[in-house]
Amino acid sequence: VQLQAFGGGLVQTGGSLTLSCAASTPSFGSYVMGWFRQSPGEDHEFVAAIRWDGGNSYYADFAEGRFTISRDNAKNTVNLQMNNLNPEDTAVYYCTAGRYVGARLASDYNYWGQGTQVTVSS
Repeated sequence: VQLQAFGGGLVQTGGSLTLSCAASTPSFGSYVMGWFRQSPGEDHEFVAAIRWDGGNSYYADFAEGRFTISRDNAKNTVNLQMNNLNPEDTAVYYCTAGRYVGARLASDYNYWGQGTQVTVSS
């Protein structure tokens, strides 16, 4: 499974960004898709994930109410809509694929994209 994330950039505090991830696998619809982020010197931090059929999604506390994850199994894509961004959201964001619903650990996800940088200015 190859994942390619894009859509990062520079945004002001309070702004919005939508990250997208394209997957190369024909079995995309069988994977839980997730987003993690990593700031310099920090471990990967869970952001959000969505079940293979889109029927269940779950978020980190900091993302709840601000971020929305969605997927389109016909297009093999997963998106992360991020609203009301603040400087603490600055990080490299990674698209991931795994098998377990409810998984929040980086080690639970088998496949990782290359990451896309999100920078929020104050």
